[in-house]
Amino acid sequence: MFGQRRLRSEDPPLLTGESKFTDDLDLPGALWAVLVRSPFANATITSIDTAEAEAADGVVAVHTGAELADTWANPMPCAWPVTDDMVNPPHYPLAAESVRYVGDAVAVVLATTRQAAVDAAEQVIVDYDPLPAVVDPEAAATNEVLVHPDLGSNVCYDYDVTPDPVALEAEFANAAHTVSERYIQQRLLPSAMEPRGTAVVPEPFGGGIVVYSSTQIPHILKLMLAITCGVPEHKVRVVTPAVGGGFGAKLNVYAEEVLCVTLAIKHGKPVRWTETRSEAAQATTHGRGQVQYIELAADERGKVSAMKVRLVGDMGAYLQLLTPGIPLLGGFIYHGVYDIGNYSFKCQSVFTNAVPTDAYRGAGRPEATYAIERAMDALARKMGVTPEEIRRRNYIQPEQFPYTNPTGAIIMDSGNYEPTMARALEMAGIDELRAEQQRRRDAGDTKVLGIGICTYMEMCGLAPSRTLAALNYSAGGWEAATVRMLPTGGVQVVTGTSPHGQGHETSWAMLVADQMGIDPDLIEVLHSDTAISPLGLDTYGSRSLSVGGTAVHLATEKVIEKAKRIAAHLMEASPDDLEVSAGTLQVKGTPTKSMTLQEVAFAAFAAHDLPEGEEPNLEAQVSWDPPNFTFPFGTHIAIVEIDTETGEVRLQRYIAVDDCGPQVNPLIVEGQLHGGILQGVAQALWEEAVYDADGQLRTVTLGDYLVPSAMETPNFELDHTVTPSPSNPLGVKGVGEAGTIGSAPTVMNAVVDGLSHLGVTAMDMPASPHRVWSAIQSTGQSADAEKPTAQPEGSAR
Repeated sequence: MFGQRRLRSEDPPLLTGESKFTDDLDLPGALWAVLVRSPFANATITSIDTAEAEAADGVVAVHTGAELADTWANPMPCAWPVTDDMVNPPHYPLAAESVRYVGDAVAVVLATTRQAAVDAAEQVIVDYDPLPAVVDPEAAATNEVLVHPDLGSNVCYDYDVTPDPVALEAEFANAAHTVSERYIQQRLLPSAMEPRGTAVVPEPFGGGIVVYSSTQIPHILKLMLAITCGVPEHKVRVVTPAVGGGFGAKLNVYAEEVLCVTLAIKHGKPVRWTETRSEAAQATTHGRGQVQYIELAADERGKVSAMKVRLVGDMGAYLQLLTPGIPLLGGFIYHGVYDIGNYSFKCQSVFTNAVPTDAYRGAGRPEATYAIERAMDALARKMGVTPEEIRRRNYIQPEQFPYTNPTGAIIMDSGNYEPTMARALEMAGIDELRAEQQRRRDAGDTKVLGIGICTYMEMCGLAPSRTLAALNYSAGGWEAATVRMLPTGGVQVVTGTSPHGQGHETSWAMLVADQMGIDPDLIEVLHSDTAISPLGLDTYGSRSLSVGGTAVHLATEKVIEKAKRIAAHLMEASPDDLEVSAGTLQVKGTPTKSMTLQEVAFAAFAAHDLPEGEEPNLEAQVSWDPPNFTFPFGTHIAIVEIDTETGEVRLQRYIAVDDCGPQVNPLIVEGQLHGGILQGVAQALWEEAVYDADGQLRTVTLGDYLVPSAMETPNFELDHTVTPSPSNPLGVKGVGEAGTIGSAPTVMNAVVDGLSHLGVTAMDMPASPHRVWSAIQSTGQSADAEKPTAQPEGSAR
C-alpha cells in the first residue's frame, strides 16, 4: 500500500458538490456581518455616524470600535515575539481612533440578510483626517512617516545571527571573488479558491459556542479565540467544513473571527461573515514583502567561504499571528545546500501602512532560497562557469550529514544533492538546450532561450518543540493521533492535522492499512473538529506527514501490539510468537492458529476474556514530538522563451527532481508539486500586490492581480530520488511547499540567463513584459545587434 498511486477518497464529494464549505452552511436565524473599512492608509477617525445605517431595513445593530473596545479580554494575538524588545502595538478587531491601512475595519453592521448589511454599511458616515502614508519598507525604516506615532519609530525588531564576525570579515577581505546582490520579494496575495468565512453559533444551553471557519488551524484558533474573547476554552468548539485552500493565509486569527464570536455572544444569535474578493486583497494577510541584500565571498575555484545577508522585512501595519517570525524561518537557511563556513544574518523589520504580512506557502524559506540561488548564478556569471558547476563545487556532501549549519542552531539530518541535479540535467537534455540557445543568439533571433537552475533545500516539519522554544515561538511542534478498532471491524483514525486540500484522509488510511494489512476503505479518518479531535496543532509548514502521519503510524503500532497481547492470550501463545499479515494475527509456523484483527477487536470490545490487567477495546493515542525538522531538497530546471521585442516571457518546459524521502502516495506528491511549482512561477512572472504612494492597493481584483491558469502552464516533468530522513520512523519529509520554494529562483535564473548575452544581469519579480523590455533597452543592446561571442570553457553564458 505504501508507495501506491491511489486516487484520493476526498475528491468525489468535492467534485460532485456534496462537500460543504463554511458559506454553504444553512443556519436559520443567522445575522450577517458586514464591515465598514477605511479608504485611507493612514488617518485619524474624527467621528462615526451610524444613525442612518441603524434605521435601515433589516439592520439589527451597528457597532464601532470605540463601543466594543472594552469587550475583548486581549488584543489580537501574535504568537511569535522573536526578541525580548520586539514592538507589538495593540491590535483590536475594529479601529477606534486611527486607521493604519486601507481596509482597516472601523465598524460592523449586523442585519438579517447579507444584502441588507451591505446596503447599511454604505450608510455609515465616517469622518477621517488623512495623514501621509508609507508603504515602502526601506522608506519606513527612515522613520520620516510614522505608522504608529506613539511608538516614535517604525522598527518592530532587529535580529542578528553572526556567529563569528571577525572570521567573517577576514573571509571577505581575502576572497578571490565577491558578489553583492539586492533582490525584492514583492508582496503577494494568497488567492485561495475559497475566500475566508466564519459562522458562530451559540449553543442552546451551557454557554458554549460553535465556530465554523475556513481556517487551516482549528486547534490554534480555538485557543486564541478563548484568550482574545475571554471565553473559557472548554466552551469553544471549532469546526472546519471543507476548506478551499489555505496557503498560509488561513494560518491566522482574524478580526472577523473575533468579531463574530463577540457579536454572537452579545446578541445570542448565530453571526456569520464571508469575505468578498476585494476584502481578500485588502484584509487577508499578504505574503513575502522583503528587501534582500546578499554578499558572497569565494576562493579562486568559486568555493564560497562566507555569506552576509541583510533583510528589511515589511510587517505591514500590525503583527498578526506569526508575522515577525516569517523572515526568521528563512534566516537560518540562507546558506541553502552549500557548505559555507561563515555566516551573518541581520534582519530589521518595520511597520508600513499596508495590510499585515504573514505566512504564505513556504514562509521565509522561498525568500531565502531565492536569494542564495540567484546569488550563486551571479557568482557563476562572474567566474565564467556554468550554474551547475558552481553548485557542484559548493554542495554539502552526503558524508557531511548530520550537518551543523553555519548558524550553529540547525542540524540538517540528511541530503544528497548531486543525484537530483544530474537527473534534472539529463531530463532537460542540457547540452542540446544550450546548443539551441547559442544557435538562436548566433542567428540574431528575437526570441531567445533562457535556461534556469536551482537546487533548493527546505527546513520543514516545524518541530521539535524545544527548538521552536529556542526561536521564541509560543507553541509546540508535536502532533497527536488516535487509532481505534471498532467492534464491527472498521478502524477510526483521529488526527490533529487539519487538511485543506492535502489528501490526509487518503494518505493516513494508506499508512494504517499498510501496517494492519486491511482494506483502506475500512478506515475512517476524522479531523478538523476540536470536539472530535481535541488535541492537535493543525496543518502548515509541511509538517502533516512527518509529524502527524508519524503519530498515526506510532498509534497504529500500539494498537497492533495490544492486539497481539490479546490474541496471544486467547490462542494460548506468546505475543512474541505472533506475526501480522494481511489483517491476520497468526502463530508463526502454525497456520491453524490465527485470528483476524476484526476478531481480536470484537474480543477486546466484549472484554470477556482479556489478559490480566489489560483494558478493554483496541485503541491507542500518541502525541509525537520529533527530534528534528526534516530537510527535503531537489533540483529544478526551467526553460523560457523571451521575446526581446516585446519582453514577453513564456515558460516552455519545467523539470523538477525532488527528494522528499519515501512517498506514501506518489499521485498526491505530484499534485502537491504541481500546485507549488505554479505558485512560485506565478511570483516570478505575474503576481504582485502593488501599492501606490498613498497606500492604495492597485491590484484589488483578479483582473489586476494576475493569477495564472492552466493556459499559462506547461506539463511539468517530474522525477525523484529517495534519501530517507532519520528524524522519523517513516523516513518521510514534507513536500507541500517544495515546489514553491524551488520554482521562483529557477524561473528568474532562466530569465536572466536568457538575456545575459544582451548585458542584462539584474531583474526583479515579476518579470513582466514591461520590466523585461525595459531591462533590455537599458543595456543599449538588442538581439539584432548582438554578435556571436566566444564562451568561456564550461560556460553556457
